Amino acid sequence: MSDRTGTVKRKTSETDIEITIDLDGSGKSDVDTGIGFFDHMLKSFAKHGFFDLTVKVKGDLEVDCHHTIEDTGIALGEAVKKALGDKKGIRRYGYFILPMDETLALCAIDLSGRPYLCFDADFTVDRVGGFDTEMVREFFYAVSYSCGMNLHIRQLAGSNNHHIIEAIYKAFAKALDMAVGFDPRITDVLSTKGSL
Repeated sequence: MSDRTGTVKRKTSETDIEITIDLDGSGKSDVDTGIGFFDHMLKSFAKHGFFDLTVKVKGDLEVDCHHTIEDTGIALGEAVKKALGDKKGIRRYGYFILPMDETLALCAIDLSGRPYLCFDADFTVDRVGGFDTEMVREFFYAVSYSCGMNLHIRQLAGSNNHHIIEAIYKAFAKALDMAVGFDPRITDVLSTKGSL
């Protein structure tokens, strides 16, 4: 098995980001974005997807959390894309329905190379900690488009906003773990086109 690690450095006037992801890790993480709840979500993503993840972000949090979260999503999507390489042998598709107390979240992924996001979740508060709830969609939009991933996320049940967001991140982790996994029956790429 080749090394499936992707590193991305992204620096703008708003953020300075370095991300490394190992798709064949054990769930270890070292995350510092300056937003406690966002760190918690990224650590949960790493743990439940069995990805080794390092995220270091310096963002313009004196403005708000938008640039930090969106740009981290862009960098994470690019890192996953790099780590996947030619995508030979991967399952391509992944899905998971994750329960967390009263919440149930669905995530389905196609690593097709074609970006698309369908997102359906209802939040009843504007913020959880220093994290704006509207940024959940923006983060996953950024990941899907920079990775070239068809991504469907749906809240099936739930009333606690912390639980809803955490269940979404964990469901995404489990679905991505499935999609990037290998199937011995797939010797090339899983596409009639011959490429993904």
